[in-house]
This record gives sequence, C-alpha cells and structure tokens, in this order.
Amino acid sequence: MKPSIGLSEESMHASVKLLSLLLSDEVMLYTKTRNYHWNVSGESFMELHKLFQSQYTELEETIDSVAERVGKMGGKSIGTMKEFLEQTRLKEYPGQYGTQKDMMLDLLNDHETLAVEIRKDVETSAKNKDAGTADFFTGILEQHETTAWVLRRYLN
Repeated sequence: MKPSIGLSEESMHASVKLLSLLLSDEVMLYTKTRNYHWNVSGESFMELHKLFQSQYTELEETIDSVAERVGKMGGKSIGTMKEFLEQTRLKEYPGQYGTQKDMMLDLLNDHETLAVEIRKDVETSAKNKDAGTADFFTGILEQHETTAWVLRRYLN
C-alpha cells in the first residue's frame, strides 16, 4: 500500500532518490571508519580505536534510520555493495593504510563533504515540499558537523 502522507508520488520518489544517495554515503563512511578502527596503530592507538568505534556505531544507527525513511516514503532501500558503490558521493582508497593523521584527515574530509551534500539535499527536499525529509536530513547534517568538529580538534 502506498503512503498517503500529503506528498505527491513524484515528491516521494524524489525523496527516495536523495535518501538512497545518503544511504550509500553513510554505508561507505561506515565501512571506512570500521577499516580505520581495525587498522589504526601507533602511540594513540587505543584512544583512536575507541573514537572510531564510537563513530561507526553512530553511523550504524544513521544507516538504519535512512533505510527506514526510504520505506516511509514508499520506497525500497538499496542493500548491496554494488548499489552503494554506484551511488556514493565519497571516495575510497583500497589497499592504502595511512598514518593516524591520514585516517583522521580522510574521515574529516568525508564528514565535511557529506555536510555540504546534505545541505543541498535539505534545500531540494524543501523545494519538493517534503518538510519531514528536510528535517530528517538536517538532523543527520548536524551529526556530521559534530563529528567533523571532533576530528578537526584532534588535528589542530
């Protein structure tokens, strides 16, 4: 049964497309953060190991929320690595295991990239008269801004 929530089918479809992009980005960022959690080494190993764990745990919750929002808009959530890789706006670097600073810089860059992209998604959702998805995006935007701020503080 299709949702009857005061949005046109066209608006809901547009929201599902934006949410699918975000879902892909969140899965990519989750995977990178997990990778860094597993592979960090050096003087601050335990501190960064725990930091990355707290970040991927938060991302895991975000991923679930995004996928559920897709369903609320009448869509089906993508769920394969192929689909995520085709849609993500983030880049990955297979086989590269940088320093602690490299890892934090990469994650910082990704969180800031998502802040920029999600800000655009908020505007698009508002234009599509989907206040709920715009608000949903705003909450996730704030999470990425906070995580970027934390990573920036480590790098100063």
